[in-house]
Amino acid sequence: MNTYLSIQESITWFNVGLIWVIQIIVYPQFRRVGAAEFRVYHSDHCLRIGFIIVPLFLTEIATACWLFFEGLRSMPFLISLAMFPVICLSTAIWQAPMHTRLANGRDDAVIRRLVLTNWVRTVAWSLRGICLCFIV
Repeated sequence: MNTYLSIQESITWFNVGLIWVIQIIVYPQFRRVGAAEFRVYHSDHCLRIGFIIVPLFLTEIATACWLFFEGLRSMPFLISLAMFPVICLSTAIWQAPMHTRLANGRDDAVIRRLVLTNWVRTVAWSLRGICLCFIV
């Protein structure tokens, strides 16, 4: 198996697992943090999750680009690539602005919207993982 494809699938499935943990456990738990502690808690969350997700996501994109430029053009791979803009746009349009609002303090309505809109990324990343299974 191609090393880059192996890296691509491994990192994608790690990110699938991570986004499900965030969706099912982390974001809903924001509601359990008291208002007085929320700003520090949220700031720590953003910093720490960034150390994990940013390098993995950049590697996921880099290996996908490498595979594309090497000539991988199967339909499952192309569908998986189409999920990158969905993930990035969802982050830019919904999640990042909501995290900016939450940096100012706990807001239950924003937390509810964050959980709801994060399903877009959760489904998109899951679809990426499933598509990559058809390639390997």
